[in-house]
Amino acid sequence: MAPDTSPPEPTGFNIGGTDPGPRNIELDRQNPDILTPPSTDSGTLPNLKFSFALAHNRLQKGGWTRQVTVRELPIATTLAGVNMRLNAGGVRELHWHKEAEWAYMLNGRARISAVDQDGCNFLDDVGIGDIWYFPPGIPYSIQGLEEGCEFLLVFDDGNFSEDSTFLITDWFAHTPKEVLAKNFGLPIIEFANIPMHELDHRYYMFPTKIPGPLTSDKVDNNQGQRLFSYHLPNQEPLKTSGGMVCLVDSTNFPEATNIAAGLVEVKPGGMREMHWHPNTDEWQYYIEGSARMGVFASEGKARTFDYQAGDVGYVPFAMGHYIENIGDSPLRFLEMFKSSRFQDVSLNQWMALTPKELVQAHLNLNQTVMGSLRKEKWPVTKRSSDNV
Repeated sequence: MAPDTSPPEPTGFNIGGTDPGPRNIELDRQNPDILTPPSTDSGTLPNLKFSFALAHNRLQKGGWTRQVTVRELPIATTLAGVNMRLNAGGVRELHWHKEAEWAYMLNGRARISAVDQDGCNFLDDVGIGDIWYFPPGIPYSIQGLEEGCEFLLVFDDGNFSEDSTFLITDWFAHTPKEVLAKNFGLPIIEFANIPMHELDHRYYMFPTKIPGPLTSDKVDNNQGQRLFSYHLPNQEPLKTSGGMVCLVDSTNFPEATNIAAGLVEVKPGGMREMHWHPNTDEWQYYIEGSARMGVFASEGKARTFDYQAGDVGYVPFAMGHYIENIGDSPLRFLEMFKSSRFQDVSLNQWMALTPKELVQAHLNLNQTVMGSLRKEKWPVTKRSSDNV
């Protein structure tokens, strides 16, 4: 049978009508649950989706960068995200932030370095699936290795902006050379060639020589070493019938004191179970696959959204939600939280651990449903074949 190429129409449940245009059909295809909401959607909820594909892309000689903050997604007040590419040898120059930075490597490899307030230093090479975390105020750098790299950065403030970064070249350029000379105990002439602005006309990601082996860059230090990276691919995931989950927070990555995360993979036909988070908002990044998320906001309000790779999703504090894999390939996404700990409450587990008579009095469920409730968490589930 030939695939249906006709444009989707905002009709269903014997309501709605056709849309002869003008319209953006490709966007309608990507967002069927906005074009034709499920009958269970109700009331008004803010937009909970923004795509990095719609974000301004800042092109640099060393790569590119784009961000999703409250300016692009106003509901996302707790966290902001940056998607960055560094070419082979490309450097995100020495800098620091007021915000904490959490990162996930999407492809390629990078070399990261940092120094803390006690003079402890850090150096590591990170690859696909690896994570790093730099606390506020810690200076660091990122450099693409032979194949270059792309990564997601998450900051613990929705108002974050790449423009508010503290850059080493900026500080040098805005300090009198006689002060630099005094600080380093050298003649002024030694500072004649420093850049008078960000490297190469505000290109703060610049190309340079690809570094050699990690051992060649190590700097001996009597103060000791910090561990700001976490090699997530080495972690054993929690596997269930519908997929798997890896959780990363301060319990297994002690440096990550202010950002926690879950890497979720959902099989076709599976879903991230109905749940909510009792401690903070959720910021999401979709890595691959197609997803449908339904969000329940109390007062009878509910809304459904669709997500694809490169999209950002958001769930405000305590709102119930589920995420389905609606494609024919695995769905992978990150759940991010401004918290030292990953916390969620499972609807299924809550009902299973509540007296049965009380649950039945509320919902009038039959014995089959009551008998299927699980006392343990099962975050990724697979629907039974008769419900697929």
